This record gives sequence, structure tokens and C-alpha cells, in this order.
Amino acid sequence: MEIQSLLQFLTNLQENNHKDWFDLNRKEYDQLRADWIQLAANIIKQTADFDDDVLELDPKKCIFRINRDVRFSKNKAPYKNNFGISLSKGGKNTDFCGYYIHLQPGESFIAGGSYQPMPDKLAAIRQEIDYNLEEFKSIINHKEFVKHFGTLTGDKLQRPPKGYDTENPAIEYIKHKGFLAFLKIDDKNLTEKELLKHCLSAFKAMKPLNDFLNRAILG
Repeated sequence: MEIQSLLQFLTNLQENNHKDWFDLNRKEYDQLRADWIQLAANIIKQTADFDDDVLELDPKKCIFRINRDVRFSKNKAPYKNNFGISLSKGGKNTDFCGYYIHLQPGESFIAGGSYQPMPDKLAAIRQEIDYNLEEFKSIINHKEFVKHFGTLTGDKLQRPPKGYDTENPAIEYIKHKGFLAFLKIDDKNLTEKELLKHCLSAFKAMKPLNDFLNRAILG
């Protein structure tokens, strides 16, 4: 697909975020959406070469609606100004960790891991790190992980969570409320071929983190 055409559409949408403009440009949106689904299908196919958890995913169910849920938001703009793809075992609404692609003018990125796990899943991840600290450190300190993402990111507590001591050698990781691999993409002059290359390289680097976290989630 023409990535620059998509980014230009999203820029225009940001400046004209109302139904009248969107209705006038519906045909362009529909074509971009169809191309985005095809891109998702291509990414799924190539990711499945090293992660068979994504093999059976339906690309249409891996993308997101353009409409925003404004019921509980002060921002009443009806449309999102980004396109996303989420790949994880069981689909994008499961607890399993996977891969995420976000295209938004000036704010595009690739990410993986666990963003905001539910309390029971968060507790399980913290326990897994506590019990297997050296393995976890070997994953996030691996040269490919560091090359792509630098370090583990995600919101953190100021103090240790209940049940953990400040002297625990894993405490700085246990304080995390999210466990993310994050790679910002420069979307200037970005092409489909380059995006696919970025995704596959980053996905391979983050897969060991996903595997570790999913093991904890599965119990």
C-alpha cells in the first residue's frame, strides 16, 4: 500500500475530524482500509515463519475501527487519527502478549509485550520475573533487544508492590505495571517495504519477551 497516502489521509482527518468531511472522503478511506488489511495479511504470513501463534489470525480482525468511542471522553472527535494492527494469540482482545503496529503522522511506532495487564496477570508476571530473574535479564539485555528497543519500558510504581521487599534483586522490574518493547518509527518517506522490514526485524527481537510473559499469563 502507499504508506505516505495513508499518512496524508490521517493528517487531513486530524484537521477535519467531523462526519461531513469523512463522508466526502469515504471512498479513499475504504481503499486505504482494504490496503491495510492486505498489509496485515502479509505481516501475519511472514511473522508466522517464526511465531506460529499468529498463523490462524484473520487480518480483518487484527485491525481497529476508525470510529472513536466518545461516550466517556471529553474529546468528542468522532474518528481516530491512526491506523493500527495487533497480532496476538487468540486475537486482539485476549490477554496474550503479541505485536502491535501504530501508524500516526509523526507518532508511528512498533511495540510488543504487555501494556496494562489485569491485576491477576500482573501478579503472575511479577512472580515469573521474581522466580526467573536471570532468564528475564538475559532477554531484555540481549543484543538484538537492546539494538531495537534500548531497554524495557512501561509505567512503574514508586515503591515495591505488596509482598515484595526493597532488597529483592528483581525489584526494579517487579515495580513495572507494564512490560513493553517500544520502537519509534520515522514515518517520513516510509514505504510499505520499509515498514514490513522494520516490523519483522522488531518482532523477532521482541518474541522472547512475549514468550516469557505469555508463559506467566498461562500459569
